[in-house]
Amino acid sequence: MDSVGDVDIQRISFDSKTYDTDSVAVESPLSINVEFRGDSYSVGILMRTPGDDEELVIGFLFGEGIITEKKHVTEILIDDNCCKVKISHESFFDPLEHVRKTSVSSACGICGRDSINNLLRLQNVGMKNGHIYSLKTIIDSVNTLRSSQNIFSVTGGSHAAAMMSPRGTLRIISEDVGRHNAVDKLVGKCISNGMHDPGENFLVVSGRASFELVMKSIRFGFPLMVAVGAPSSLAIDMAIEHGMTLVGFVKEENASVYSFPGRISIS
Repeated sequence: MDSVGDVDIQRISFDSKTYDTDSVAVESPLSINVEFRGDSYSVGILMRTPGDDEELVIGFLFGEGIITEKKHVTEILIDDNCCKVKISHESFFDPLEHVRKTSVSSACGICGRDSINNLLRLQNVGMKNGHIYSLKTIIDSVNTLRSSQNIFSVTGGSHAAAMMSPRGTLRIISEDVGRHNAVDKLVGKCISNGMHDPGENFLVVSGRASFELVMKSIRFGFPLMVAVGAPSSLAIDMAIEHGMTLVGFVKEENASVYSFPGRISIS
């Protein structure tokens, strides 16, 4: 299934109406069912842009705290919009904690959770403290992200998440209609390639820095997260709690640093 589709539209102005076609980012459901110790559980329905579905599932399971490495997933079967995942006994699946009550929309990564208590304080997460990132690197990384968004360049309707090297070189990029899906796909690609933490690489996201995106970023261990838009108050609190540098409102010559500014240099 393609990530981009064409639709018939009518373009209107005050003095004309014309018929045309337009390209849009595809959004469709992906139900995820986990098989654990012989039993099957539904952990949600993701509204996503098709493409990199296996990586999306792996990243989603990692972000939920169900797995911590690829070996915890023994099999993934995807048929159309249904995914069945077999996970090992060594995984951290807890039906009471991880089974969703509702679907997960493309706008919300924690929908359907009965409690967010376990989300507010992540365990065993350590941030790298050694590298200093220049303001120029941060600004350039946002420009690199924008120029690398293939789906957005066609549709104007997708979000992106990218892992950048400490010098701002693009390492990996993922796109999706959902901001959290884009991050899950990115993390899933990393884990699938045997990368269990980002080292000094940092995360750049195309929209605002919501709580759920900061949570996913921290869980994987990114020392720095850069957002084009604004952060939320809870996102800032979580970044401060876990020692991650959070940067938002990146412009051509300036940016706002909301936590741990010691990692950022203006020289």
